[in-house]
Amino acid sequence: RHPLATFFHLFFRVSAIVTYLFCDWFSNSFVACFVTILLLLSFDFWSVKNVTGRLLVGLRWWNQIDEDGKSHWVFEAKRVPTIAASTEAEARIFWLGLIICPVIWTMFFFSTLFSLKLKWLALVIAGISLQAANLYGYIHCKLGGQKTMSRVTSRLFGTTEAPKRQSRRISEGGTEEHGKTGTR
Repeated sequence: RHPLATFFHLFFRVSAIVTYLFCDWFSNSFVACFVTILLLLSFDFWSVKNVTGRLLVGLRWWNQIDEDGKSHWVFEAKRVPTIAASTEAEARIFWLGLIICPVIWTMFFFSTLFSLKLKWLALVIAGISLQAANLYGYIHCKLGGQKTMSRVTSRLFGTTEAPKRQSRRISEGGTEEHGKTGTR
């Protein structure tokens, strides 16, 4: 069990959303609200990407750049034969938080756009971007080595070379890595 990781997985996400909703009540400074929310979103991105994903669901992703300047995306999934009931609950919390928060930030985007509060638009786009990046990375970790993910990706981007670029390997720590190479 990882109660502290579960707490921080939700704390930064919920804090950023609550601060966005009620910041005008507590402060008249747009800059202070903007920076506070952006810091909370950044803390959330870092903690989910580097800590809670690994502890709660055994998934990890990152980008490496080799000597030739090519970008290599690595998606790692830890092989766990059985999951205890406590970790199943933590995994559900992880995935619910990972899926629901980008939806909330997308709703904020449309409400900001339609209410013409354009000064908040950059912050909402940053929120969507950071949340969606983690969601994409962890979905790719979960499904990365399967052929279905290759097909979905190739259909989505209209390319047929996605299955050729994926590789699978087992690292020393008993984890399965799915690497997608390509230049960016």
